[in-house]
Amino acid sequence: MIPRYLSYGAHPAGRVIAAVADVMALIIGLWILLFLLDANQSNGAVRFVHDTATWLAGWAQGIFTFDQEWARVVADYGLAAVVYLFVGHAIANRMHRH
Repeated sequence: MIPRYLSYGAHPAGRVIAAVADVMALIIGLWILLFLLDANQSNGAVRFVHDTATWLAGWAQGIFTFDQEWARVVADYGLAAVVYLFVGHAIANRMHRH
């Protein structure tokens, strides 16, 4: 089954909103992966991904207070990624209906 925001005749703005939400979640997910793999944070690309993910997920920082740093990163950034996906795709599907 094809999601409504991708179906033929879907509202172009809905497609854009869904794509932007996907990219935002992808950047946040990439930072989580780089963090868990202990990527070199002095590398320019890693620093760019980290800075962008931190800007996107700034509102979710400090929500969880796990003792382990990796758990805080996964939970805080993961929450932001899930919210962006859920809200972005909900808006895209809603636009398709109207």
